[in-house]
Amino acid sequence: MKTEMIVTFGSGKKVNADFNGFTIHTDQSIHAGGEGSAPEPFALFLASIGTCAGVYVSSFCQSRQIPTDGIRLVQSHFVKESGRGIGKIELAIELPVDFPEKYKDALINAANLCAVKKHILNPPEFVVKTVTLPC
Repeated sequence: MKTEMIVTFGSGKKVNADFNGFTIHTDQSIHAGGEGSAPEPFALFLASIGTCAGVYVSSFCQSRQIPTDGIRLVQSHFVKESGRGIGKIELAIELPVDFPEKYKDALINAANLCAVKKHILNPPEFVVKTVTLPC
């Protein structure tokens, strides 16, 4: 089975992706020559990790009728020793004091089910090619 995302170009450094009826807008920061009008693609990549884990944390709590008020994930990024790229990503699930102790480890297990993380740990094959369209 194949799904497609269509990527098109806007003005300046804007690049957009159309997928499943949504348009995801990106831009580069002013420092990188863009207008800073939308998140950079790499920021969306990082956000996909935390929000994916958040979906699993939220679902875990909802299935046990545990309120999610006061729960949040804080995602921290640590630069590689070389100074280039990210060497470690840490997700801290902040819980209110009344969160049931018996579910804390299970909540971590739920967050670790994140499909984005699984794809990073077991990456797909990447193929980049050109296709010439007929006139």
